[in-house]
Amino acid sequence: MEIQPRRAWVMIGLACAALLGGCVSAGLNYDELRSGTFSGSLVVIWVGEGGTSGDGRFLYVPEPGNPLTFRRRNVSAPGSLIRPGIMYTDGGSIPKIAQAFRGFSPWGYAPAYMVHDWLFAARHCLRDGSNDAKYRRLGDVTFDDSAKIIGEAIRTLVESGRVTENDTAASLITAAVGTDVARRLWDVDGACASSTVRAEDLALAERIVPGSTGVSFREIVPTSRAKIVSRVTF
Repeated sequence: MEIQPRRAWVMIGLACAALLGGCVSAGLNYDELRSGTFSGSLVVIWVGEGGTSGDGRFLYVPEPGNPLTFRRRNVSAPGSLIRPGIMYTDGGSIPKIAQAFRGFSPWGYAPAYMVHDWLFAARHCLRDGSNDAKYRRLGDVTFDDSAKIIGEAIRTLVESGRVTENDTAASLITAAVGTDVARRLWDVDGACASSTVRAEDLALAERIVPGSTGVSFREIVPTSRAKIVSRVTF
């Protein structure tokens, strides 16, 4: 599967920052962001090979009764509570060349990446006319909000001791999501359809994590090509 438009921001932003310099926005300061709270479980299923970034093709699956949830400290802020739905992801779309550096694993800040992926998914589907409640509740989240939120989510992982502190990686990734390139991807039309999870992958998710899709399948696709590769519980 090709990289989804909403995930290309990290790949492009980090490449600009690391190789060209000065390509990232100076308007968002990671050090000034406030941490929030994570709860629930993150479950990721491998479903196929990836492209030139990330580490393959994966499916984020919300665990029934204990889905991954991020709460911003400011409860009145846009996106004050974010609970991602089932979706394709490649973790952080970190260029292969950058993955050699500490802090730039495509899964190093996985919960934060899932939150940001979901914001882009909601934005694209709302822009394409979706009236789904799971997207509408994030309708007031702006592009600038999305950049702040991933920074807050990363800070939350650091301050809670879930990841090792790395100011360079955290700052650079936070800045990458605020680039003009990422802003243009935020406003792409027609991207909702490409993020729709295929029936066969929904069946895989339902087989591995029963009750996760809300869909009943008469015939479940064999799971030989899929497996849980990550499960993190807060």
